[in-house]
Amino acid sequence: MHRITLGDFELTALSDGLYQLDGGGFFGVVPKTLWSKKLAADENNCVPVGLNSVLVRTDDRNILIETGIGNKLSEKMVQIYGQPAKLLDNLSATGVSPGDIDVVINTHLHFDHCGWNTVLHVGKPVATFPKAKYYVQDGEWRHAHENQRDAISYMTNNYDPLVESGQMQLLHGDQEIAPGILVKVFPGHTRDMQAVIIQSAGETACYISDLIPTSVHLELNWVMAFDLYPLETIESRQRYYSRAIPENWLTMFTHDPEMPWAYLEKDERGKIVVTRA
Repeated sequence: MHRITLGDFELTALSDGLYQLDGGGFFGVVPKTLWSKKLAADENNCVPVGLNSVLVRTDDRNILIETGIGNKLSEKMVQIYGQPAKLLDNLSATGVSPGDIDVVINTHLHFDHCGWNTVLHVGKPVATFPKAKYYVQDGEWRHAHENQRDAISYMTNNYDPLVESGQMQLLHGDQEIAPGILVKVFPGHTRDMQAVIIQSAGETACYISDLIPTSVHLELNWVMAFDLYPLETIESRQRYYSRAIPENWLTMFTHDPEMPWAYLEKDERGKIVVTRA
């Protein structure tokens, strides 16, 4: 389990396990001859993909960023992706129970980012974290109900019951969620995907989500086929790097199977690389 101190906060990377994803989808137009040197594919052209959440402990709050795939996938989806369902066990290993979580932040509402938002109780989805306030962008929730290209990536039982009960708050743009915890919209993967910026005692970390899903996706043009707005992904990455690198932000990777976070820099050729994890 990866743990780091950021100013006065403690950050713990929590995994919901690994699942398999088509390598071509994960790397878009990047040729396999290039990406396969960094992430090996199996005989079905699938690559291992991490499901990384982050627990932020402040003086008075336990904040959970992202909730993985969860345990409510259909039988068909389980056959395709698997269903590791390890997040709650890993959360328990830190000494924190679902009832101890005060805030849950979803960067967006694709099924592999908000699956543990709810669990089934007597066949009905209820909040996994009963005392928590959940946050996502209003535009993302509205997009989830449209007949769009990525409709297959949304499962309404992960969020609609929380919106209906008032437990999930729908945001309109950048906002401070708690002291030192901010969300900022970075369009590209979806129009309203939000990153989570964590600041304490002069140090900064950012859960950048699917804008930069792994440490292998640092190149500006290594954009996933799943991104709805690939040109905006590139623009958002440029905007992110313009601050994260000179200001020495810790970058958190939502889907890296081995490296949940790292510091970044530009090498002598101007290429963005990991400087230390």
